[in-house]
Amino acid sequence: MSIHSVSRNQFHLAWDNSIQPILRIKSGDTVKFDCLDASNGQITPNSTASTLPSLSFSSLDQVNGPIFVEGALPGDTLKVEVVSIETADWGWTACIPGFGLLSDEFPEPALKIWKINKKEGFAYFDESKRIKIPLKPFAGEMGVARKQKGAFSTIPPYNTGGNIDTRHVTAGATLYLPVEVEGALFSMGDGHAAQGDGEVCGTAIETPISAELRLSVVKDRPYTTTPHFQTSPINISNEEYYCTTGVEPDLRDAARAALRHMIKYLGQNYDLNSVEAYMLCSIVGDLRIHEVVDMPNYVVGMMIPKSILPDPK
Repeated sequence: MSIHSVSRNQFHLAWDNSIQPILRIKSGDTVKFDCLDASNGQITPNSTASTLPSLSFSSLDQVNGPIFVEGALPGDTLKVEVVSIETADWGWTACIPGFGLLSDEFPEPALKIWKINKKEGFAYFDESKRIKIPLKPFAGEMGVARKQKGAFSTIPPYNTGGNIDTRHVTAGATLYLPVEVEGALFSMGDGHAAQGDGEVCGTAIETPISAELRLSVVKDRPYTTTPHFQTSPINISNEEYYCTTGVEPDLRDAARAALRHMIKYLGQNYDLNSVEAYMLCSIVGDLRIHEVVDMPNYVVGMMIPKSILPDPK
């Protein structure tokens, strides 16, 4: 089986089945991707929050590809095996006006630049406060072309994948995507060094990545009509969590309430300002649906692993 390479300048900015593939590969071949961060190089290790208002939003969330996989036909499934993912030695997290679960409450731009310790597998959120984030890199964007004609933004997710921002699709995991056009036309990008379930402020630890994926065509999986995935072994090592909840008659409102309560908890107990707490929730906080059947209210939790925090003051 062959190994192919995709460079960081081989990208596109919309899901569009009329875009010509940059590679044609056989089913089972491996492709190595070199991807810029989701800002498409607009944010650098020297950037400040003043950079954010001038971002070109039409250039964000670029994806590298597309790859034509021989034998892939509409109705098939593309099996994407994540062989490896490596981050850069830096990353960024931002509050970008208009993005995030609480974007109306955090309208001002804010930017954090991270130093990533790849050798030891962590990044400090705040070394003086002993808040240390374990790395779990993945690609937020992995998808195939849609059958509908026209250009579709890379910012939202679709039934064909795209910006699924699913932190469990790490090295060793397998993603299954429904094929809607001949060749599948697979693309990927949006490297993350760490992220919580929900990515609540709209960004993770965004970083350039190098990734190796194996792409294979699978027949007779008619149930794959949205992204499915199989994780690598998940080991939480008897992790303890602190959880705040939101109880509301609307799931989004419940999620927003749970997040607000966690921001207040972190501020009171760990001397974090509201923007710092909001960013930390995006990096390590997991939004979970706890209860959906006892109407009229839903219960959504925001869960923070206690291992990343010192003892509360």
